[in-house]
Amino acid sequence: MMNWEQLLSLKRFGDTQKRERAQQDETRLGFEVDFDRIIFSSAFRSLQDKTQVIPLSKTDFVHTRLTHSLEVSVVGRTLGRRVGKELLERHPNLKELGYTFNDFGAIVAAASVMHDIGNPPFGHSGEKAIGEYFKTGKGLQYKDQLTDLEYQDLIDFEGNANGFKILTENREGIQGGLRLSYATLGAFLKYPKESLPKKPTKHIVDKKYGFFQSEKDAFLDVAQDLGLLKKESEGVSYYRHPLAYLVEAADDICYTIIDFEDGINLGLIEEDYALEYMIKLVKDTIDSKKYHSLQHTKDRVSYLRALAIGVLINEAVAIFLDNEEAILNGTFDKGLLDKCKYEAQINDIIKISVDKIYRSKEVIEKEVAGYKIIADLLDVFVTASNNKFDNKQSNYDKLVLNLIPQEYQQDKASLYDRIMQISSYVAGLSDGYAIRLHRKIMGNIS
Repeated sequence: MMNWEQLLSLKRFGDTQKRERAQQDETRLGFEVDFDRIIFSSAFRSLQDKTQVIPLSKTDFVHTRLTHSLEVSVVGRTLGRRVGKELLERHPNLKELGYTFNDFGAIVAAASVMHDIGNPPFGHSGEKAIGEYFKTGKGLQYKDQLTDLEYQDLIDFEGNANGFKILTENREGIQGGLRLSYATLGAFLKYPKESLPKKPTKHIVDKKYGFFQSEKDAFLDVAQDLGLLKKESEGVSYYRHPLAYLVEAADDICYTIIDFEDGINLGLIEEDYALEYMIKLVKDTIDSKKYHSLQHTKDRVSYLRALAIGVLINEAVAIFLDNEEAILNGTFDKGLLDKCKYEAQINDIIKISVDKIYRSKEVIEKEVAGYKIIADLLDVFVTASNNKFDNKQSNYDKLVLNLIPQEYQQDKASLYDRIMQISSYVAGLSDGYAIRLHRKIMGNIS
């Protein structure tokens, strides 16, 4: 069984001595430093121009990855604090060591605010676009020169793994990436396994993977320090840090309710039809008098959204605490909201969002454009990087590599590392910059 003292590790990359909780500066706790470092990172800033659902929207109230991430962190902080308060009663040794319920809130908030930090431009289709370039596009030519695991990393390009790369990658003069505490990194790792074997079981931790081969050593260092339980399976695979369940729940709560809210406000979902579904979720907490006094769609939706988030927070906290032992043992095999009494209502809302928002013409057009843009960018930059390594560099290759920041032009002896370096660069682009960069390399300089 995992133990909380180890799971709440304040260790950072390169530490040679243990960081004791009792010796922390209470005005700026180590886990709060994590949050601050993420907020000030360039990878986090680029989320302001990355699609959440509605692409390149001209309206001002639709969510981007940045506003979504901030909202998830707010929900995550509440989940962490609420769970932490009860865990301190159950495990008095944590109090003696100096831990408070705010520690749990700070860890979950930091992991939540960065949960999308590795996601490519153009929404989830961005991941698929990178994968398909290597699976069926021109990138297929590299398959025979890569190991099975390396090739799987590319054809199943995963935003979660790219996030871990951004957070932990060594660069010249910068060892250990953002040097976050291992507790926060553990809570971030929703899928603590490598890319193969793919979906070996129906356990939630096997749904995707959480690190590339290039960050395997960093992952193992984190997993071993935290005392994560190793799964009995081939390859590198562990059970989750318990707080990763809260990060996942915060994300699930926000995208379920807030994407739906965006769809209503944009007129993609009819108000009367939609609010009926929201009311089913909050029927036990709604103040009918207050609700009927609200005159505008936006206000009615906002009121129901706030209530719905509150209801689902209560559910997630109760399910986590009821299943603490199973979570610590690795036997809790679903997301928290998959076990909640509102599962049917949540699924109804998600189904409507899929039909009315995610499959709307505007979203599909954006995804189609994203495939072409990402494939072209990968092709030009990977080719130029390999030609430089092979001393076959043309003048065009030199010019296009000058479009890439120096940190993505490190000389890498391994083909996998060169490709991954470019893939991570392309994944880090904002939607708008990817479009502008594509215009340039396609010869459109307007």
